[in-house]
Amino acid sequence: MRPANPFFDTADLDAFDARTAALQDPRPHPTEPQLVQLGRALMDELLDTLLGSALEDHVTTIAETFIGGLHAGVQRLEREADRRRERLAEQLHAFDGSEVADVDLQEATRQAAALEVAVAALEFVRDSAAGAYGAATGETWSPWRGRVRRGVSAAQIDAESALRLAETRRREGADPGAHVVAFRASPRTDAPEDASRIFDALNWAQAQWPQMSLALTGAKGGERLAKRWAQQKGVRLVLARVDFERHGRAAPFRANDQLMALQPVCVLVMPETLGPAAAAHAPPFGPAMNLADQACQRGVRCVRITARPT
Repeated sequence: MRPANPFFDTADLDAFDARTAALQDPRPHPTEPQLVQLGRALMDELLDTLLGSALEDHVTTIAETFIGGLHAGVQRLEREADRRRERLAEQLHAFDGSEVADVDLQEATRQAAALEVAVAALEFVRDSAAGAYGAATGETWSPWRGRVRRGVSAAQIDAESALRLAETRRREGADPGAHVVAFRASPRTDAPEDASRIFDALNWAQAQWPQMSLALTGAKGGERLAKRWAQQKGVRLVLARVDFERHGRAAPFRANDQLMALQPVCVLVMPETLGPAAAAHAPPFGPAMNLADQACQRGVRCVRITARPT
């Protein structure tokens, strides 16, 4: 049980435990490691049941539906948290300084904070389940108090802080950062030779820009390998999805426009496989070549991933 004293010290707690402790709920919250273990155990049990059974051919659909259900739960909680924050903003705007309004504002602040903790908790479970799925199958599941002013109650300060922090977290979650590395590859670049060179190039990029984000479309082949690398390395991913329904045959090139709009510090392209299929002399992958052309035209460093020098 958490201490009853409202001035407890959270210095020795991790970020999630500090947030749960601040709620002062007499019921214990699960810790981040417990939630991570829950997600991993759920996925391990699911895969142990399916793999080797008659349902093995459908394991991808079943496992991704399971993770998608967790993600839907996160989104549902986020929508409820948004509604709570809107009500909190309305109460803050209408605050009349009365004791009743002050108590109501404190309770609304607590409820909003509790929902944000619930969102974070389910995200731990979802991300851990997705990580266990990727480790087992090689597939990748994809969907960032202060001083009290005179005449203003402490509850108002808390409410304002809660709203500011929520908005800051929302902005940070969508911020790709200052060092974006864009990557496009042919769908055929899925041979072991391709994977080795892609990982070499991405490791080089991370050494150049340790805080890099990796931007790609998430297409099959080399980009899926790069996506897996980013998840294993903890590198933030930015997806410029190819939307054929909106853009038709121009969709791969519109995705390139989105990648370049991120103002990448470097562009990596792999338009051809290095594996046995290279003997077929397939033409270079047009969208990857287009991204390289755009980078050169704008003076952005562009590296074409090729075989190691012999």
